[in-house]
Parts: sequence; C-alpha cells; structure tokens
Amino acid sequence: MPELSIVDDGFRIGGEPFRIISGSLHYFRIHPGHWADRLRKARLMGLNTVDVYVPWNLHQPHEGGPLVLDGGLDLPRFLDLAAAEDLRVLLRPGPYICAEWEAGGLPAWLLGDPDVRLRTSDPRYQEPVERYFGLLLPRIRRHLATAGGPVIAVQVENEYGASGLGDSAHLAHLVTLLREGGVDVPLFTSDQAGDLADGGLPGILRTVNFRRGAAEHLRTLREHQPRGPLMCAEFWAGWFDRWGSEHNARPASEARDTLDEILAAGASVNIYMFHGGTNFGFTNGANDKGHYRPTITSYDYDAPLDEAGDPTDKYRVFRETIATYAAVPGEPVPSPGAKLSLRDIRLTESASLLAQAGRLGTARRADRPLTMEELGQAFGYVLYDTTLPTAGDGVLHIPETHDRAQIFVDGQPVGTLERENREQALSLRSPAEGARLTILVENQGRVNYGAGLRDWKGIAGPVTFDGRELSDWACTPLSPESLEALETLSFSSAVAEAGPAFFRGTFEVPAPADTFLHLPGWTKGQVWINGFALGRYWSRGPQQSLYVPGPVLRPGDNEIVVLEQHGRHDGVVHLAETPDLGPTE
Repeated sequence: MPELSIVDDGFRIGGEPFRIISGSLHYFRIHPGHWADRLRKARLMGLNTVDVYVPWNLHQPHEGGPLVLDGGLDLPRFLDLAAAEDLRVLLRPGPYICAEWEAGGLPAWLLGDPDVRLRTSDPRYQEPVERYFGLLLPRIRRHLATAGGPVIAVQVENEYGASGLGDSAHLAHLVTLLREGGVDVPLFTSDQAGDLADGGLPGILRTVNFRRGAAEHLRTLREHQPRGPLMCAEFWAGWFDRWGSEHNARPASEARDTLDEILAAGASVNIYMFHGGTNFGFTNGANDKGHYRPTITSYDYDAPLDEAGDPTDKYRVFRETIATYAAVPGEPVPSPGAKLSLRDIRLTESASLLAQAGRLGTARRADRPLTMEELGQAFGYVLYDTTLPTAGDGVLHIPETHDRAQIFVDGQPVGTLERENREQALSLRSPAEGARLTILVENQGRVNYGAGLRDWKGIAGPVTFDGRELSDWACTPLSPESLEALETLSFSSAVAEAGPAFFRGTFEVPAPADTFLHLPGWTKGQVWINGFALGRYWSRGPQQSLYVPGPVLRPGDNEIVVLEQHGRHDGVVHLAETPDLGPTE
C-alpha cells in the first residue's frame, strides 16, 4: 500500500489528501476464525483503517522466551487479512497498552523484580523491552507501508501523559528502538487533552483522546501542535463494564453527533472500539483509583459491532455519518449471523478441586505464603495450605489479599475475603489443633491503568490466627494451563463435595454457530468448551452470559467444563441466541 506522509495541513497518501477513518479491534479478543469477518464489516461501515494493540504479555509469556505468533496470536496473518480487505493499520505495540487488559499488556514476570520501575528509563525495565522489540519488530517490517504492507503509522507507548511518571527519556528511547528496528513509517502518541504536554515528544505527531466535546479537545490539541493533522486517536463510542456495576451503554445518536463533529472539523478519527470482542480466559484487567475494580469478561463496549460481530444501531448511524464525508461501499449492512439455542445441558460428572489440586500443580513449601510472581505464575489461582495451631474460636488475619480468597477449614468453606471490599479478617472455629487451613486465592485481573500498575497477586504479609503467625505453607500454583489438564483428574457421577469443583458434560450440536452460555444459579468460576477458555462468570453481574464463538464448536459431540468456585450445584446450563449483559445504567 502507498505510504502515509504528514504535512502542515494534514495527511497525504500517494501525494493526495487522506483522512484516517479508523476503528479499533483487537485480534487477541477475537477468535481467529472470525478475523476476516470482522475486518470485512469494518470496511463495509466505511472505515479505511483499523487500529490494533499488541499484548506483550501474551506474545512473550516467559522471561527470555520466544515470541508466540501462532493461533489467535498470529499477528502477521491478521495484518495480511487487513491488507486483503484494503484496510490500512495503525499499530500500537506498546510495550504498555492499557486496553482494560491484564496489567496493560505488561508480562507478569516483570514483577519478579520488586524494584523494577515500570514504564521508565530504568534499565531493569528497558532491557526486557529491548529484547521484546528485537523479537517483534523484524516480524512486522514486511507489513509496513514502506514495504508495501498495510501499517501506515505506529504508536509510541500509550497515553503516557496520564502515567504521572514524566520520563521523556523513556519515550525517546522507545522512538530509538522503533527506528533502529526498521519502523520507518510515521510515529504518533495519544493522550487525553489534559495530558498532551506530558505525553508527547518533539517531532512526533500528537493525537488526542476523548468521549465528547470534540471542538474543545481538538482546539487543545492545536494549541500543543500548531501544524499538522488533527486526529482523535480514541473516540470512545462506548465504555467497558466492571463486576458489580451496570452495563454501560451510550445512545447511538449521542455518539453519532460527536463523530459528526470530529469529521466536520476536518479531523481524522479512530473509533474506540469498532468491535470490542471478549476477554477470554483470565485476560481481563482492572482499575484501582482507591478501590480495586476488576473488568468483566465481555468487552462488548457497546461498540458498533457487538460481541458476536453483529451490526448494531450504532453501526448503521456511524455508516450514514461517514458517508457524508467519505465514500462508503455500496454493499448493504451485513445481516446478523446465525445463532445456536440448546436448553438443559446437564453436567453429570464432577471433581473436587481441593481434593485433587495435587494433580493440577506442584506445591512449593515456604515459611510464608508466596505470591504468584514468586511462583513464576501469571494467571489463575494459588492454593495455600497450612495447619491451625490451636482449637477453638479465633480470628484469621490476612493483611493483603490480591484479589479474592476463599477460606476452608478441613475442607469446609468458612468465608471469603475480597480485596475489592478491603477485607482482612475472618472469625472462624478451629475444630482441633492441627486442623487444615486452605486458602484459594484468585487473580481477578491485574490493574491496567494508573499508579497501581505494579499489581502482584496472591497473599502478602504474615497470616495470623488469633494473633499467632502461621508458617510451613504449601503453595500450589493453579495456572490456566494446569487447570486445562483435566485428563489428570478423577471425575465421578457423585455430587461434588462442598467447595470448588469441576463439572463436566457433553452436548450435541447439529451445525456450529455463535451462541451465548447462560449459567442460572451458578455463582462464580471459569468455563471451557472443547478446551477453549471462554472466561469468568460471576453472579454479581452485570454480565450473566458468556459469548461462545461458533468456531469453538464442532458438529456432533462437544465437551463443556465449568470450574464452579462455590461447590455443589444441579449442573445445568443453557445455550441461547441472545446475551445477557445486565441492566444498563
């Protein structure tokens, strides 16, 4: 594709004026079987560009390890598919991306060094960044517009002005790494209007992010950047949800008016999100602005294209608005895809997690509880075991739990402590000296934005019972990979014991199609279908269903496994044609 150039009055491609009309979609939040479909629908809405983050934590899950670029992480294939749709690409490789993604895309192994200063010039941070870019950039060079590919511009870091770190040398170093790595297309930064002064660099295009008030924010951008293109790099057309809140929805007419205001000003735009997708598995992030707030599994975002890839009213009014300013394909708005409905799927087998945890992970013994980072673990749960020193009533005190601890005495549930509620203590009865204390701690998502980015998981600090510190801990990491090793478990048709358990069943599908899994009466846990991790469910809501991509299913028999963290259940779930994302605010 022709190269993008920046001149005083805007963008040029092939010497002709060019306006970027883009939308964000994240390949890592979309089943790869749907990539081509989502890109085609982007073009049909009138977009000429798509905007793509790159999550370091998935592409390099192990320190010093190779770059993972297969399956749902095959970024080169995604870029090829974008080019096949004649879509240009704004690439945002981070290394920090925010995106309501676990740790903002930073790998958990960075936290193994308690002194590393993230997103700064600290060599302990810069050296792994250099190694990562050294692996990533050679794989994207052929996709740059200067090599005939679709990538017309690359972002430097992400909303750095909001970090409060003020380390411009860090940003400059990233520019050097990108240029030395062969990235010879234009570079840009993006920040909210109040952060433009701290987030940019001389000679690098600044862009601004906002939800509404386009004229005011574009005017602020012009004050910081007297010449060059005006661009909103993130026009927030919707918003994300957190557990325990309501579902965010922005009226299509209100979002349309802001999009029209941007385009009428002659500015370029990237709609965040065009298609949100799903935080499959354990990948959602969290926010902590004084209170820890984890993000839900769905990243529907009230976007023009919904979680299942179907056009919404917002898609239609955006298409009409774009058509006022640019050519839109003459093809009709795509129809919704087929959906599957199947009631009363029975999960007839179960396996206790506590009784069989040793089959899923190897315990490490320590005088104190070890964090996930100390165990070399990124996602999932840690199971902590020790004994109580005395019989009788007492108070269990855990100074810090990240993020949710379920507590058991001799295998029986006695309570829960949640970081979100700042809970630290629980009264319980020890039946005898030497009674077994078990604590299951869940990583509900690392903080992805702001000062709380260094977000370790597990238990920290001395754990005491009735004032006496507990020692001799067995710490068993239960990672997503180990939790999927279900062949190691002994399933039974008997009703599961009290406490967390896996439930397994099969169902028959005549023809695979997208669907939504509903779990009425279930409390909290994770779901896998045919080994594919759908993500977390939680009766707290707002989300009450999980999106199931059609390519996950197969004709004939399919297997479903539910890890229910709160014990006995009747074991019935449903597949429905429509989602339940909860009541709107």
